[in-house]
Amino acid sequence: MFGLRQKLSLGFIGLLIIMVVIGVESILKLTELGGSIDVILRENYRSVIACQQMKESLERMDSGVLFVLMGYEAEGAQQIDPSIVRFEKAMDAEGGNITLPEEGPVFSELQNAYADYRQVLEAVRASGSPLGERRALYFQRLLPLFQSIKASAHQILQMNQQNMVDANMAAREMAAQARQRMYLLLLAGSCVAVAFMVSVGRWILQPIMKLTSSAKEIGQGNLDLAIGSTSRDEIGQLGREFDSMAAALRRFRRSEQAKLVRLQQATEQALDSLPDAIAIVDIEGRVEAASQTATEDIRLPVGSLVRESPFPWLWDLCDEAIRTGHKIAGKGGFSLIQVVKDGTERYFKASAVPILDELAQPMGVTIVLDDVTLLRQQDELKRNLISTVSHQVKTPLTSIRMALYLLLDEKMGTLTPKQEELLLTAREDSDRLDAIVKDLLDISRIKSGRAQMECAPVSPHEMVASTVDEFRSAAQDLGVYLAVDTPMDLPDVWADITRISHVFANLLSNALKFTPAGGTVTVSSRADDDYVWFSVRDTGQGISSEHLPRVFEQFFRAPKQKQTGAGLGLAIAKEIVEAHGGMIQAESEVGKGSTFTFNLLRADRPRI
Repeated sequence: MFGLRQKLSLGFIGLLIIMVVIGVESILKLTELGGSIDVILRENYRSVIACQQMKESLERMDSGVLFVLMGYEAEGAQQIDPSIVRFEKAMDAEGGNITLPEEGPVFSELQNAYADYRQVLEAVRASGSPLGERRALYFQRLLPLFQSIKASAHQILQMNQQNMVDANMAAREMAAQARQRMYLLLLAGSCVAVAFMVSVGRWILQPIMKLTSSAKEIGQGNLDLAIGSTSRDEIGQLGREFDSMAAALRRFRRSEQAKLVRLQQATEQALDSLPDAIAIVDIEGRVEAASQTATEDIRLPVGSLVRESPFPWLWDLCDEAIRTGHKIAGKGGFSLIQVVKDGTERYFKASAVPILDELAQPMGVTIVLDDVTLLRQQDELKRNLISTVSHQVKTPLTSIRMALYLLLDEKMGTLTPKQEELLLTAREDSDRLDAIVKDLLDISRIKSGRAQMECAPVSPHEMVASTVDEFRSAAQDLGVYLAVDTPMDLPDVWADITRISHVFANLLSNALKFTPAGGTVTVSSRADDDYVWFSVRDTGQGISSEHLPRVFEQFFRAPKQKQTGAGLGLAIAKEIVEAHGGMIQAESEVGKGSTFTFNLLRADRPRI
């Protein structure tokens, strides 16, 4: 009795023969057709292009001659000299590509006429000859030669175009013959394929359908199913192995159920031992496992839906993590959870981590709620300390600055040059210290919420244009090109124009500071569904990858860079943008420049 291999071989051999015949025939015809097309491109197309270029160059030379005769020598030379080079280059190309018998004599006439044309052209261009004689020479000799050369070039072009048409018709006839042969071969192959399909249905498909149905039953949990195949071929052997697999699965299920119970209990104990709140959510948003902190403090008990919890925005994080396949952290007001328990405040920072299978497809999400209570308390202490120290320093610093200004105005007597130099240095340092104190107080007010943002709908184009205009003169002095790419039809954004102008000013001043002469600083904007994004990109020295994550920290200044500030500008910009409900980020590559990007909420969207 035939096995499955022999049965399949009977059908495939016939198909293989048809495929080989079709393939060989196709290769032969395509090679022949390709040769015809290559002839068209190699022998005629180059000549057509060369003749067209000669005609165009000749017309520009004639226009240049008219400029010369009208007294515009320089303008005429600008057209004549380059056109001579292009014409002779095209003429050389045509001379090396003469493929038609009647093409050679016409090209020889063209060459001879062009040689005469060049001699007459130089006589017409001779500025020492009287203008009347040059004009007469143009109409009596140069113009007829121009027309003769142009007619010869056109005649060669027509010859090659006609030859291309003839070759194209021959290729079409060849393709039609090949198509007819392919139809016959395809018809024969279809007949063999139909016969093979009928046989496959009886030999293979029916037993496989039975196996498929049995596999579905097992997939639904019916491990007691037995196929009982009696066939002696490979399909029958597969059925018997299928029965053996089902028996093994029954034994495995009994052992795995016990193991799963132990694993679930160990997971619950591990989650409860963690200091942070953890919740494992399925693809539909239902909590499958949760630590004690997540259950009691965040109110995410097992079996509940995240979207129905006291913090429904957690499901937005989960949904985005499922869609992107990456960890998603909360932004703006949707990042921290405040919980009051037994009179004590606790803060949790939320993030969602997708759970992926071996094919990188999402199976669920892990909600991680980091306990940042201690960090919040430390940050509050630091902010209060900075605010207190800044307030205490501001009053005596004001008195010191006033005294320095009075001394420099010589209200208290005349100063020696050395005294004036020392006082000027002290005044500069006191001014810089005053700016640092103001920046620290500004950061403290923004973080504490005491600096209210007076947001209103603002046009991105007008906002960018007004800010950039203030830096154009500085950019010109530094030799830096300042470019703007902000469409006028961008939607308005919610912004405190004074505060956001401070952000732009800081980013632009930094970009100009670190961009050498000849570089470019570009301000661009774009919109998405919820935000308008603004970018300031420079072509300066860039920031190394090890320092890039710290550029928004207070007092941080990258080493080996020229520094003039205290390292507070980017920190203030970050606080202002985040106070608007946006985010700011930096990208950089050493030697190629940096890009700072932030976003603002569209005014046609509800404010967060």
